Order: sequence, then structure tokens, then C-alpha cells
Amino acid sequence: MATIDAGRETGRRLIYRHSLAVRLSHWMNVLCLTVLLFSGLQIFNAHPALYWGQYGADNDPSFISTEAVEDGNEVKGLTHIGSLTFDTTGFLGLSNVDGAATARGFPSWLTLPSYQDLSTGRHWHFFFAWLFVLNGLVYLVHGLLSRHFRRDFAPTANELTLAHLAHEAVNHARLRFPKGPEARHYNTLQKLTYLVVIFLLLPLMIATGLTMSPGFNAVAPWLLDVFGGRQSARTLHFLTAFSLVAFVVVHVAMVILSGVFNNLRSMITGYYAIEQGDRQ
Repeated sequence: MATIDAGRETGRRLIYRHSLAVRLSHWMNVLCLTVLLFSGLQIFNAHPALYWGQYGADNDPSFISTEAVEDGNEVKGLTHIGSLTFDTTGFLGLSNVDGAATARGFPSWLTLPSYQDLSTGRHWHFFFAWLFVLNGLVYLVHGLLSRHFRRDFAPTANELTLAHLAHEAVNHARLRFPKGPEARHYNTLQKLTYLVVIFLLLPLMIATGLTMSPGFNAVAPWLLDVFGGRQSARTLHFLTAFSLVAFVVVHVAMVILSGVFNNLRSMITGYYAIEQGDRQ
């Protein structure tokens, strides 16, 4: 790993942490996932309900849904999750659009485009979905050929012990981040999380997205059986997308708490600063 001595006065050393391919694919993922999320919510708004099984129509029982209902002299936005119902007026089911309360699944500031337009939302979603897949394939090939996955993400046997994982979990809960030589590499919790995201969540999101396509069903009809139907695939696609949102929220929080400037510099230039004298 290349290093640059930042000088005794600063007591810091710059290490080359992220290759150009990793950095470019990272920022392309940021763009693609942002557009995919906002355009996906636009698509969801066209029929704001999720089902399990082969079918999904207005009279079928939904797994998750939002709606606007009249309650006396007012209209409320409601969100249903199974047998539970929540008043989400102003956000889900009923939100403000151009100064007027409007029935819609997600509010206009969370959809692309902001106005209700299923066709445009689908165009944005499909274009960036394929861009996301191509970017992922390039990253996958690079990770295998450069041994990036094995070198940076594969945990050792000692790292997978219960005692070690518990120790790292406690340090994370206390916001105690690796310093000195330990900061050269990802910790075990990071490795396991990235492996789950790269090799489980992202493939699941792509596979369920393809399962919803009638055109792709003609090529691989067995996907419908794997996921239990197009409506089940749509529900899994939605839940997987929000699992990725949860990952991104935690990821960004850790970036900020552990040193936003240092982390951003490493993902822009490749170089990450560590304290030379600190060996915690």
C-alpha cells in the first residue's frame, strides 16, 4: 500500500486507500441509486400498495399501502402495514402539493419527477437501472481481477470470533473508531456489511427488478417461480431498496462521525490520513 509521509509536524501519514476504479464506481453508484430511489417512489405512487403472491389488484389484501380517507370534515393520510394503521398525514397518503392537500403515496419532494407521471418515472428508472448494472459489472470484474474483494473484504478466522465481533460492536456503539495502523483496513463489521450489500442486497434488488419486467419474463420465466410471482418480487424490491437506504444512512453517519473531510478526500483522491503515533 503506497504511503506519503505528511511530515513530523503533523504526525500524519497519507495512505493510498481507494483505487481509481473503486472511486469512480462509488460515485456512479451514488448518482444511480439516488435517481433510482426517487424515480422508484414515483412508480410506487401510481399504485401505492404492495402485495404477496401472484396477483395484486384494488380488491386484493395488501401487505403495505397508503391512502387518503375522509374523516368527518377532514382528509387524512393513512399508512397500512399488515393489520396496523398509522396516521401519516402530510407525508404518506396525503401531502401538500402547490399549497393544496393531495392524495399521493410519497410527497412530491421525494419523487422524480415531482409531479405524478408514471411514464417519465419509468424512463428515468430503467435508464439508470441499466447504468447501475453496467457499473456494478465493471466493479465486480475489477474486484475479482485486482483481488480487491479478497484483500479488503474477506474477514480472517480470528475476526469472525464472537469475542472480536462483540468488541467491535461495543466500540462502534461508543463511537470509538480505529486509529493508527488499524485505520489502514476495514474493520470486521464493515467487511461483513459490504459483503452483504454487494453480494446479497444488490443482486436481490436487480433480480427482483428484472422479475417485474414482462419482457424479461419471456427470457427467464423461472424467476417468477423463484420469487413467488411478480407482486412478491415488487414487494421484495421495495423492501430491499429501503434496506439499502438504511445502509446509506448509517454509512453517511459513520463517515461524518469518523472524519468527514478525511473520508471524502480518500474517496476523491484515494489518499486517507492516519495518525502515525496513535496505535489504538
